[in-house]
Amino acid sequence: MSAQFNSAQNLSFVLEGIHQVKFEDRPIPELRDPHEVLVNVRFTGICGSDVHYWEHGSIGQFIVKDPMVLGHESSGVISKIGSAVTTLKVGDRVAMEPGIPCRRCEPCKAGKYNLCEKMAFAATPPYDGTLAKYYVLPEDFCYKLPESINLQEAAVMEPLSVAVHIVRQANIAPGQSVVIFGAGPVGLLCCAVARAFGSPKIIAVDIQRGRLEFARKYAATATFEPSKAPALENANRIIEENNLGLGADVVIDASGAEPSVHTGIHVLRPGGTYVQGGMGRSEMTFPIMATCTKELNVKGSFRYGSGDYKLAVNLVASGKVSVKELITGVVKFENAEQAFKEVKAGKGIKTLIAGP
Repeated sequence: MSAQFNSAQNLSFVLEGIHQVKFEDRPIPELRDPHEVLVNVRFTGICGSDVHYWEHGSIGQFIVKDPMVLGHESSGVISKIGSAVTTLKVGDRVAMEPGIPCRRCEPCKAGKYNLCEKMAFAATPPYDGTLAKYYVLPEDFCYKLPESINLQEAAVMEPLSVAVHIVRQANIAPGQSVVIFGAGPVGLLCCAVARAFGSPKIIAVDIQRGRLEFARKYAATATFEPSKAPALENANRIIEENNLGLGADVVIDASGAEPSVHTGIHVLRPGGTYVQGGMGRSEMTFPIMATCTKELNVKGSFRYGSGDYKLAVNLVASGKVSVKELITGVVKFENAEQAFKEVKAGKGIKTLIAGP
């Protein structure tokens, strides 16, 4: 194995089928456009979607039909630049935004490129991901890092950008109360971004006590562990325990769990805003009466769009958000499969794979 690792020019971690992965040496990708750069990938975080493809071979309509390189939460160092590149040079350290839109369709032209139907997103079939030695990106999808951000932290810019997009969808304003369901990486980062946006009251909700303890130390001002009671009962307890008056100004669901959706709608004040960030079952029941009578603003949130990555980097660079606490493990490239097993088992918060 070590000989294969040492002699490989572009070692990649490839998913072939359910629970079937292998290391494969692939050709170094070519720059096909003068605005592209070649990135030497240094760290990649393991996301729930990566684990889901490894476990099930599909997510919704995205089905792994051919071998696919996993990974999309990455940072690296520029190793080659196209002839038209002006903002980056060889040796620059960058956070890598892993989805390339067509730039020509209506959503792209409207500034909502995350909704592009022709999006080529890393590790979403049929596109290869970033768990490789080299990866090609357009220059403007690489974000140069200030000295204050290291390459491990830079790999967390991807989930942080998801949280930035969710919080921007919620239009959180200074002074507003926020209840966030799900204290996984994205939910925790939503707590941190909400605090940076001026929310003085951030309640994290989860069924795992360990996650709630971490959330309280990290960025939440209060936590709530729901009981197996009806959603309305849990909602009323959240309101009472946190002096939320008529209810919370904003609710973010980063869990995708149906009971959280129900509780979230009931915990909102009249005229409040609900943002669905967590992906759950494709169909579920929804408290439509409460949504109507309270005249709630209900929004979805998908990945990240214009300005989100840039803001994520700025929030960390300025010290308004810290991500290093979330990095609970860094493993060598050759131990990638074991890392996937540990993430599936719920170990740690954010595990990074180094190298190769």
